[in-house]
Amino acid sequence: MPRSYSSDHDAESGYASGSSSASLPEVYFSRPHLKFINQQLQNLEPQDILKWCIMTLPRLFQTTAFGLTGLAINDMVSKLDSPIKPDIDLIYLDTLHAFKETYDLVQTLKDRYPSLTIHTYKPEGCDNVEDFNRKHGEKLWETNEELYDYVAKVEPAQRSYAELGVAAVITGRRRSQGGKRGDLDIVELDDAGMIKINPLANWSFQQVNDYIKENNVPVNALMSQGYRSIGDWHSTQPVKEGEDERAGRWKGRAKTECGIHNKKSRYAMFLQEQEQKRQDELSQAIQSGLNIEQVV
Repeated sequence: MPRSYSSDHDAESGYASGSSSASLPEVYFSRPHLKFINQQLQNLEPQDILKWCIMTLPRLFQTTAFGLTGLAINDMVSKLDSPIKPDIDLIYLDTLHAFKETYDLVQTLKDRYPSLTIHTYKPEGCDNVEDFNRKHGEKLWETNEELYDYVAKVEPAQRSYAELGVAAVITGRRRSQGGKRGDLDIVELDDAGMIKINPLANWSFQQVNDYIKENNVPVNALMSQGYRSIGDWHSTQPVKEGEDERAGRWKGRAKTECGIHNKKSRYAMFLQEQEQKRQDELSQAIQSGLNIEQVV
């Protein structure tokens, strides 16, 4: 069930007077402020970054496909020594095309972490692969790759954010994964205005793997078969020695992202336009609030 907050209807941003707060989000980072935050968090341990998230960001969730980094983050959260008890639910986007081993891992995690809440979102109007094929046709990832990304991941992600009231999400992305993630910040503001936190952005694959082993964290059984980054069965292969960990994703293609983090898609361009409009409205609301305070 979505969590409720006493501030749902009267959120105060701290950047403007109460008369304009209805137009502002609960947390708003200007670009200069965001740069400063990243400078401060850059040298902190992941656990300290997570503590900062819990104390600073309301409506905080973790998005995960149950890869190694996401599993490490979830385990860290479960062990945090913080005066504020962490309450970070997971959002899992089930494309209906995951490996059987991935679904098995989900159940294992529920057994390992009894208090863990996982919100599963599937493509709209689809409960299984048969539903998906009837609605979108077979092998949509081959006939229209961008549409597949949208209906399987982007739309369910946006739906989950809206239904759960998500204001910020923790992700398992890291710079060492390469591709478009090479210059990843610890805290980002995406094209839709969503705050994204990447607490293990500085870690290497080896550091993540060492944490997993030292803490006996359950992992996908496919890891023992040469897989490193695991997505849908139709676009994931084992990697060879010396290859990047995500080399097995969309092998032989220039693609490196599923669409959620891809800024070049037409849908992402639409979101970028919406975010620019939102930023302009926020600036106007803030200025309006300041003017009201000056008059008072």
